[in-house]
Amino acid sequence: MWAGGLALAGLVSVLIVVAVALSVAYPNLPDVSDLSDYRPKLPLRVYSAEGILIGEFGQERRSLTPINEVPKVMKDAVLAIEDARFYSHGGVDYKGLLRATLANLGRAKSQGASTITMQVARNVYLSSEKTFTRKLYEVLLTFKLEHLLTKDQILEIYMNQIFLGNRSYGFAAAADAYFGKPMKDLTVAEAAMLAGLPKSPSANNPISNPARARSRQLYIIERMHENGFITAQEAEAAKKQELKIRSGGDHTRGNADYVAETVRQLVHAQYGDEAYTRGLNVYTTVVAAQQEVAYKALRKGIMDYEARQIYRGPEEFVELPTNPKELEDAIDDALAEHPDNGDVMSAVVLEASPKKILAVRQNDERVEITGEGLRPAQSGLSEKAPPKTKLRRGAVIRVMKTPKGAWMITQLPEVEGAFVALNPRDGAVQALVGGFDFNKNKFNHVTQAWRQPGSGFKPFIYSAALEKGFTPTTVVNDAPLFFDAGVTGGQPWEPKNYDGKFEGPMPLHVALAKSKNMVSIRVLQAVGTQSAQEWVTRFGFEAEKHPAYLTMALGAGSVTPMQMATGYAVFANGGYRVNPWLITRITDQKGKTLVESQPPLLNESVRAIDPRNAFVMNRLMQEITRSGTAARAQATLKRPDLYGKTGTTNDSIDNWFNGFHPTLVAVVWMGYDNPRSLGESETGGRLALPVWISFMETALKGVPVMEPAPPAGVVNVGGEWYYEEYARGGGVSNLGVDPSLTPPMPGQPGQPMQPGQVAVPYDKSLMNSDGLPPPRTQSSPEERKSILDLFRN
Repeated sequence: MWAGGLALAGLVSVLIVVAVALSVAYPNLPDVSDLSDYRPKLPLRVYSAEGILIGEFGQERRSLTPINEVPKVMKDAVLAIEDARFYSHGGVDYKGLLRATLANLGRAKSQGASTITMQVARNVYLSSEKTFTRKLYEVLLTFKLEHLLTKDQILEIYMNQIFLGNRSYGFAAAADAYFGKPMKDLTVAEAAMLAGLPKSPSANNPISNPARARSRQLYIIERMHENGFITAQEAEAAKKQELKIRSGGDHTRGNADYVAETVRQLVHAQYGDEAYTRGLNVYTTVVAAQQEVAYKALRKGIMDYEARQIYRGPEEFVELPTNPKELEDAIDDALAEHPDNGDVMSAVVLEASPKKILAVRQNDERVEITGEGLRPAQSGLSEKAPPKTKLRRGAVIRVMKTPKGAWMITQLPEVEGAFVALNPRDGAVQALVGGFDFNKNKFNHVTQAWRQPGSGFKPFIYSAALEKGFTPTTVVNDAPLFFDAGVTGGQPWEPKNYDGKFEGPMPLHVALAKSKNMVSIRVLQAVGTQSAQEWVTRFGFEAEKHPAYLTMALGAGSVTPMQMATGYAVFANGGYRVNPWLITRITDQKGKTLVESQPPLLNESVRAIDPRNAFVMNRLMQEITRSGTAARAQATLKRPDLYGKTGTTNDSIDNWFNGFHPTLVAVVWMGYDNPRSLGESETGGRLALPVWISFMETALKGVPVMEPAPPAGVVNVGGEWYYEEYARGGGVSNLGVDPSLTPPMPGQPGQPMQPGQVAVPYDKSLMNSDGLPPPRTQSSPEERKSILDLFRN
C-alpha cells in the first residue's frame, strides 16, 4: 500500500517536473518554420559548355535533391539503418528505443535510438553536447517538426543536410565524392556503404578506413534484408559487389582548375561571399573534350622536355625501419608529404641497383623499374653519384607509366607551360591550361605571365608592311646588320639569325617561313617603328609593352599567351578583333537564369585590319606550316588549312607556337618562371609545336578542310596573292638588295649613315646585355587588376 503510494507520488513528481520544464522550454524553442522552405548552403559550381562539372567552391559540398528524385534504394538503405519505422511513428520511436536498449544490453552491434526527425532537429538547431537539457530540447523540437512538416519534407532535409565526410553534405554529394556518379545510379552495395556514414563519417569513411566501412556496409545490407527492402538474392549479390571508391581530393572532372579559378574570381567579384553559399551554377564556353586533350598535350610536352634534363635526384630521403608495421607507417607518411601529381606519381625506393629499382606506392603497390625505364636517372644510379642525387633505399622518387604500360623513373618538372584555345569567330575560350599543375603552381600563365613573344610576333610586323606596299615576293636582303652605340643610344647591337647563317636576298614569304631576323629588322625599319607600334594595337597588344624600337621586329616586347591567341584570331577570322570570354550564363539552384552572355557579332565596328591583309597573311603563315619552321604541322596532320608561327626568344628563354585553323586558334608557351635558357636546341618547333599538333589532331577530327575565299581587292599572279594595286608592279619590289633601288640601311656594315636619315631612338635602360629589353614574367598590380577585365569586355 505504502509502496504503491510512494510510486504514485514519485510519478506525479516526475510529471510535475516535466510539465514545468515543458512550460519553460517550449516557448524558447527556435522557430522552425523556415524549414518548410529548406535552403541549405550550396556551393558555387562551374560547368563546361556540355554541362560537365569542372569546379566547385564552398566549405560544404552539397547538391539539393528533392525527395521525389532520391532513388528508392538510397532511401531504403538509410531507413533500414537509421529509422525503419520512420513513416509510422510520431517523431520519437518508443518501440525502437526499447529495441535499441535491449540490443545494447545484449552486447549486439550498438544501435542508436535517435529517429531521423530527432537527428534533423539536432543537426539543424542544436549542438552535439550530451546533456539532459539538450536532449529535452531535441525531443521538443522533434514534436514541433513533426507537427509542422510532412514526413517527406523531414526526410528530404535529412537526405540533403547530413554530413557524410570528405566535405560532402547530403547523399547526392556523397555519391559523387565517393563513387563519382549521380545518386540515381547507385547500386544496393553503394547505397549501403553511404548509409553507414551518418553514424561516424570519419570512422566509417571508405577512403580513409575501408575495412571498417566494409563491415558497416555488410551490416546495413543485412538490415535492408531484414526489413524487407531487398530480397535474399539481392542482399547476397550486394555483399559480393566490388566497389570502386574514388580517391580523396577535389572531385571535379575535365582538368580545368585554372578555368574554374578564373570563374571563381569573376563570380566573387560580382556576388561577394554569397557566391559560395547560394548555389550558383556557372556555365562556361570551355569544351570538356578539348580541355582534356589540351591538359594532356601540355603535360606530355613538358614531361617530354623534362626527360631530356639532368636528373636532379630524389625529393627526400626517409629512414625505413625493419619492423613491418613501422615500415608501413613510414612509407605512408612519406607519400602523404609527396602526393601524386596526376600521372607523375610518388614512390619510396626499397632496393636500388644499376639494373633495377624496386619501389612501393600507396596501398603497398610494388613498382619494378628496369631497362629503358631507368635511363632518365642513370646519373643517380652511378656509384660516383653525389649523396643528394644517389638512388638508394628510402629515396622518395617519381614514377610514371610508359605508353606500353611499363614503369619509368621521372621527376617533377621545373619548367612551366601554358595553353589556350579560342573560337576566332566570337572569342569563346574553348580550352585553357594555365600551367603544369594547379596544385603545384596556381599562377595562371595564360593570363598573368608577361613574356617575350620572340619570332611569334613577326606576323604582326609583316601585316603592317603589307599596308606599306610590301608583297609576298618583295625581295629583302638577309645580310648582317650592326648598330653601334651612336645609333642605339646605348650598347652596340649586332643581331643574329637563329641558325647563325645569312642567305642573302630572298622573297618576303620565304623569309617569314625561315624566320629570318635580319629581314624582319629591315622590314620594320622600312615600315617605321612608330607606325608598327600603332599597328599592333589593332590586334589587342598594348603599345607601352612594345617600345618603338627595332627590337620589336624580334618580339622583344611583352605579351601574355591570351593576348597572342587574341591577336592571331584576327588573322583567322578575316580581320576582326574579338575579346576572349568565358561565361555563357549563371543560374540559381533552381535553374533560373540570372546572367546570360552573348558575344558581339562580327561586323565592321570590330574590324581590326582589312580582309585582304588577313588573307595574304594567312597565305604567308600557311607556308610556315608547310615548308618553314612549323612544317611538321601539315606533315603530321595531313591537311593544308593550318597556319601559324613558331617563336623562340634570345637564348631560348621563351618558347612558342601560335597557330590556327579557320575555326580554332591555339597558342602554346613554355619557359621557366625564373627566366633561364631552355637549352640551345630547344626551339618553338621542338617544344611548343608538338603540343599544338597533339591538340589539333583531336580538336579538328571530323572538321572538313576549309581555306578562306579570296576577298575583294586581291589577285593571284603566278601562284602568289597580291593587293590588286601592286599586282602588276608598284609597291616595294626589293629592300636592301640593290643600292640603286633602295637606300642603304642605317648601320649596315660598310654603309655610313646617309644625309637625311635619322638614327633609331633607343633607350639604354630598356636593354639587357644582348641589346634586348629584359623579359618580364610577372604582372604589375595594375596588370593583375586588368586580368579579369579581359573576360568582362
